[in-house]
Amino acid sequence: MNMRSRLARLYDDSGVVSRRYGYFLLAFDAAMILYVVISSFFWGSQVIEIIDLVLGLFIAFDYTARVIVSRNRIRTAFGFWGLADLIVMLSLLAPIAGEGFAFLRVVRTFRLLRSYHLLRQLRNDFHYFRRNEATVFAVINLALFIFVTTALVFETQHGNNPDIQHYADALYFTVTTLTTTGFGDITLPGPTGRLLSVVIMIFGVSLFVRLIQVLFRPPKLEYECPDCGLFLHEPDAIHCKHCGHLLHIPNEGAY
Repeated sequence: MNMRSRLARLYDDSGVVSRRYGYFLLAFDAAMILYVVISSFFWGSQVIEIIDLVLGLFIAFDYTARVIVSRNRIRTAFGFWGLADLIVMLSLLAPIAGEGFAFLRVVRTFRLLRSYHLLRQLRNDFHYFRRNEATVFAVINLALFIFVTTALVFETQHGNNPDIQHYADALYFTVTTLTTTGFGDITLPGPTGRLLSVVIMIFGVSLFVRLIQVLFRPPKLEYECPDCGLFLHEPDAIHCKHCGHLLHIPNEGAY
């Protein structure tokens, strides 16, 4: 078995090894988010630089492996996600570039969105995910927005704004702003800071409203109507509300 075949077992196969590796990558991406926050408290630490090196090498392996097994290697290597990984590798493996590149690590979090190719696997393996898929995605989208915005606030204000010393301060400002609480003890000065605050409020409130709608509205079931193709139906639907076709929705006894 050549190298490409072995790597294909990790990325393209539907076996146990590929499934476990997919979940490992999902956990790795989530851990990267936590690491970015924690590392902000230890800028310049030798331990952090060593961890950066290890993480950068693993991302380089994952990037190279995906290029090798891809049918369109150029697109995989230099597409949006490929460039995102290259930027993150640079920020992790080139400490000489300075801590200003730390913000580029945030790009790695978008890998969570790319991990949605595990959607079918998650549906098959987890009953909770199958029943609450919309809620899970709403929470992930909100959490990702908060994290990326927090990183943006930190990188644009750290060193210039005495109120923003680490990610905890940036996170506090982000949450109070997007919830429109606005205690006022931390502000972003200047036109750029005010514009960033406006963006946080507009997009943050929109995501919060979406999450609340998903949480309090009855969840819809995914079942394609054989007549008109309507995909989402009420949990107790007997007929398709679009064409009136008789439905036989399997509900596993949950409703």
